[in-house]
Amino acid sequence: MNRIHRWLCRSAGWRKELEETVMPWVLNRVDLGPEVLEVGPGPGLTTDILRPRIPHLTALEIDPALADALTARMRGSNVTVIQGDATVMRFGDAQFTGAICCTMLHHVPSPDLQNKLLREVFRVLKPGSVFAGVDSRTSSFMRLIHIWDTLVPVDPQTFQARLAAAGFEEICIEANPQRFRFCGRKPR
Repeated sequence: MNRIHRWLCRSAGWRKELEETVMPWVLNRVDLGPEVLEVGPGPGLTTDILRPRIPHLTALEIDPALADALTARMRGSNVTVIQGDATVMRFGDAQFTGAICCTMLHHVPSPDLQNKLLREVFRVLKPGSVFAGVDSRTSSFMRLIHIWDTLVPVDPQTFQARLAAAGFEEICIEANPQRFRFCGRKPR
């Protein structure tokens, strides 16, 4: 992420937006179970919101500096931070009771790699488990904060088919002008 984006993702304003608007919307009617994978937590604002609600959270972060900082901050808590790539996860099959991915899919550098990430999440979920998340919609502001940064927008109109191609069923997509939320279930 570029410097502006890193600042924004750690800001008090973004934390408030996540706490009051984004995460309640994403988690509405979603049961992730007791052993949850968070894909791409970045600086961990979403991790802070999730950890009091979940017995054990594993946060998978590709950026070594962000993973190290989050590891230090989460030491002694119910969160395990792993530095790694979500397109080639080092976890066993059917390991997690739920997975969540918040405002990070657009940072994955291509639609093919995004689809690979979806297939990997499917693989590591137990049968019947839910994958939920949220991502930003394309806007002038999104393009501005991603100057010299990766921005591969995810189209909510086609995302249901992409989740289905990864194996998910009972898929829901709900969009507003700023972002869209999604959920899908691995077949039982």
